[in-house]
Amino acid sequence: MEEIKAGGITFTLDLSKPLWEQVLHQIRGALARSDLQPGEKIPSLRDLAQQLKINPNTVMRAYQELERDGLTETRRGQGTFITSSQQKISEVRNLLAEDAVKAFVQEMRVLGLRKPEADNLLEEAKWE
Repeated sequence: MEEIKAGGITFTLDLSKPLWEQVLHQIRGALARSDLQPGEKIPSLRDLAQQLKINPNTVMRAYQELERDGLTETRRGQGTFITSSQQKISEVRNLLAEDAVKAFVQEMRVLGLRKPEADNLLEEAKWE
C-alpha cells in the first residue's frame, strides 16, 4: 500500500476493501485530526480520482456521502468545500472516537482480557 498525498490528505488505499469507503473514512479522519480546516476547498472529484488512480465514480460516491452527512458543501462553479460547522466536525470526531473505543474493547475481549486489565494497559500507554 502506497501513500498518496492529495489536497492536504494522505491517502493509503487497500485494494481488498471498497475504495469509496476508504476515501470516505480517510477524509473523515483528516477532518477529525484537523488536517482539513472548516471552509477549506478539497480536490475536485476528477482531480482526486486522477491522483489516486481510481474511477471518478468511486470518489463521487464518497463525496456524496460526505455531503449527505453535512461535512461538505458543493458550490456550483467553485468546487467542494469542508463545512464551516464546527458542530458537524465535532460530531464526526466523537463518532470516530467511539468506533475506536468499541474496536479496542472488542479486541480486548477477543484476547480474553477483562476491564481492569484493559484499564491498566490504557493507563500505561503513552498519549504523545
